[in-house]
Amino acid sequence: MSVMNFIRNSPMKLPSRVLNLRNSSFFGLRHWFHHPFPCEQKLFCKTNAFLPNFSYNSQFHAYPSPFLPFRRVINNTKKPNWSTSLDLSQSGSVSRPYVSTDVRVASRVRDLSTSVETRVKDQNLDKFYLQNGINVNPFVVERIEKDENVLGGEVPVAEDVNNVKNIGEALEGRKSGIKVESDIEKEAWNLLRGAVVTYCGSPVGTVAANDPGDKQPLNYDQVFIRDFVPSALAFLLKGEGEIVKNFLLHTLQLQSWEKTVDCYSPGQGLMPASFKVRTVPLDGNKFEEVLDPDFGESAIGRVAPVDSGLWWIILLRAYGKITGDCTLQERVDVQTGIKLILNLCLADGFDMFPSLLVTDGSCMIDRRMGIHGHPLEIQALFYAALRSSLEMLTANESSKNLIRAINNRLSALSFHIREYYWVDMKKINEIYRYKTEEYSMDATNKFNIYPEQIPSWLMDWIPEEGGYLIGNLQPAHMDFRFFTLGNLWSIVSSLGTPKQNEAILNLIEAKWGDIVGHMPLKILYPAVENEEWRIITGSDPKNTPWSYHNGGSWPTLLWQFTLACIKMRRLELAEKAVALAEKRLSIDHWPEYYDTRNGKFIGKQSRLYQTWSIAGFLTSKMMLENPETASLLFWDEDYNLLEICVCGLSKSGRKKCSRGAARSQILI
Repeated sequence: MSVMNFIRNSPMKLPSRVLNLRNSSFFGLRHWFHHPFPCEQKLFCKTNAFLPNFSYNSQFHAYPSPFLPFRRVINNTKKPNWSTSLDLSQSGSVSRPYVSTDVRVASRVRDLSTSVETRVKDQNLDKFYLQNGINVNPFVVERIEKDENVLGGEVPVAEDVNNVKNIGEALEGRKSGIKVESDIEKEAWNLLRGAVVTYCGSPVGTVAANDPGDKQPLNYDQVFIRDFVPSALAFLLKGEGEIVKNFLLHTLQLQSWEKTVDCYSPGQGLMPASFKVRTVPLDGNKFEEVLDPDFGESAIGRVAPVDSGLWWIILLRAYGKITGDCTLQERVDVQTGIKLILNLCLADGFDMFPSLLVTDGSCMIDRRMGIHGHPLEIQALFYAALRSSLEMLTANESSKNLIRAINNRLSALSFHIREYYWVDMKKINEIYRYKTEEYSMDATNKFNIYPEQIPSWLMDWIPEEGGYLIGNLQPAHMDFRFFTLGNLWSIVSSLGTPKQNEAILNLIEAKWGDIVGHMPLKILYPAVENEEWRIITGSDPKNTPWSYHNGGSWPTLLWQFTLACIKMRRLELAEKAVALAEKRLSIDHWPEYYDTRNGKFIGKQSRLYQTWSIAGFLTSKMMLENPETASLLFWDEDYNLLEICVCGLSKSGRKKCSRGAARSQILI
């Protein structure tokens, strides 16, 4: 395996004439939207240009990858403001090449080697520290015990053929200093590259699923903003950034398109849920590639994708952090795109709370599952997007009011979630003793929650040392279900306090069989059943108990769990979950989700070769191999936010501001 060559970055090709299907004469609609740079193709060479590019093989422009055995160099005049909670100034630390060859294999290679190299301190336990002396818990790896019955401690002559092959590959990798990919990782990369979609010759994303046996792909052959995020991170961590840059810019152009459902247009900043590259005929036996976005007007239920814009901002920050290329986020059109999304999210309304009010099905759970209102998943992504925007927005006269609004919203949102969404044994006992119908500025039960709402399963389920953020909060309603994505992103973005973040992982560890089971991780726990299922889901045949969004297990959540574990320095939990997934994903053909209470069976309607299952696994593996780079993707606590308060209560004399409560939690 040779070291990747540096390839110069080429400017992104501007899109061709693009198709606004809502106003087009093609497909029975009205007119075309023309771009001055057409991208026309001959019939004989581009008839299937819109399909996934199965021959696509690592053609992305590359930048120095942190996974190569030399120090990462960023050629950039503006040094990005990267911050990490990891201590890089550990005394006595020495920078050295990172070698991630499996330690057990490497140990056997050394035993089988014919070299006369002297072994020094050959003990049963070796500690392997990460490069740069990073201050995290060392990986303690137990070596393979020598067989005392074999002369000289040598292994038996009869070896499995595959083991010999892997040992040989490990030996080569050890000599070159480059990580040796397992067969499963190689398969995953081949599948991920096979899912790449090109537009005018450039990669722009990956399809949601590439199941050859799927006769009715519906919209699984489209590029989803939400689904592409783990694929983007995998490519970025691999050192291939062109596809991510193209994706960000093309979806940005789609943002400004006219969006109409029944003669009504939503806000200008709305990002599409997905898009597809189509090929349309032109005169003279020519064809043209066009982008066809879906803003929710074709989706099941016609729900606008609230989380798409939030994911786009988060991915834009990740691109800058990993590549060191801050010029993309500084572009005028990109800055405008960020502002349009934020203006849509920060618009004044009737809400009394700083959390975003959304309809059911407006995020990863895109079907009716009783999450309308203020679901935790949206609030956690909203918080992460606000913090990302604060880092990327250019501070000037035109943006100062927006930056002030972001700071105020961050402060109010973090206090709201930490104070009112958090439950543990102590908090549940408080709710159990709540008085109701309190009409007072000093009311304890501010949302008039009836103690009878506490479900019977929760009393026995909540562990002594753990806790979590509930799924939703509205007047007289608390959704006590555990929503995994929202809790994980509360850790990653520091929406929760450090103590709360630790307690969430403690709960997952204590309830491993319920939340992880045979396949990580449950999208929510527990499933709604019987009459509750009929009322909440409308008798949805796809969301039956312990299936799909109703308690199904989704492998794509693995990378988010891994990132949260890295932040909280609980790598052993992430490694345990990745090992579970690695046992089954390839054998089961990379399903979209798993069914049953413990995730034992492939989902009854699960697509196979689901791209974000593949990418989530690869991203998790790479983040575990290099936690230092993964640390660029999360946020540390911002203590300055605790000092910001615009409530004005102290000035009016009606009530003293309660911001001290949040401050006291942070400092614990």
